[in-house]
Amino acid sequence: MTGNNHARPLAIQASGLIKIYRGGERPALDGFSVEIGEGDIFGLLGPNGAGKTTAISIMSTLLRPSQGTVTIFNRDTGHRAGEVKELIGLVPQEIALYRQLTGRENLNYFGRLYGLHGRALTERVEECLDFVGLLPKAAQRVDSYSGGMKRRVNLAVGILHRPKLLFLDEPTVGIDAQSRDMILARLLALNKQGTTMVYTTHYMEEAERLCSEVAVMDGGRVLVQGNPAELIKSGGHATLRDLFFSLTGRKLRD
Repeated sequence: MTGNNHARPLAIQASGLIKIYRGGERPALDGFSVEIGEGDIFGLLGPNGAGKTTAISIMSTLLRPSQGTVTIFNRDTGHRAGEVKELIGLVPQEIALYRQLTGRENLNYFGRLYGLHGRALTERVEECLDFVGLLPKAAQRVDSYSGGMKRRVNLAVGILHRPKLLFLDEPTVGIDAQSRDMILARLLALNKQGTTMVYTTHYMEEAERLCSEVAVMDGGRVLVQGNPAELIKSGGHATLRDLFFSLTGRKLRD
């Protein structure tokens, strides 16, 4: 049951990805394949241990696969990783900030790593802080921020260099409803500006709200891919959550 016929050009084509970690009982990825169209918000859904973070890490060039290929905007990540890195942004699951620095200082630091300087850097930092609603708190140290504020700075860092493709690994985990709602609204606004996204989450209602396409994965491989509403209807389910449980079961994953 798939639905990956794209009229638009592909942002990502991942084919036959296998990842075997040393000492692992089974492959973390076991033939993982997806096609993601330009302009999509693509939800990558799965229980704990399904391989979502490994897939994100490989597609974002942080990790090399044991087998398989990834092409991003027609560039093979195995041979043109440098070019690919300039086109992508990553918002990791863990808060990747210097907690003793202020929000603005964090963005200035990461902006310089992206190659931004001078007025262009200053203006972009202020623009991103404003975008995530943190301009009034920009001079405060990150270790004084709430969980939601830290998540929003994490997002601001990921979009500083205006990536064409943004990877988001559970960007709203553990935060209040207001911060979650703001992040989702900002992601929709970015998408309308043309940013393609790959989004992992355990919140099925987020995927239904955000995603033009989803893939449910388990055991390191994709079980189904397609438009959420179409997958729900074709499977005879009422919600994406029902579809998810029918594919992955209700057994606890610790």
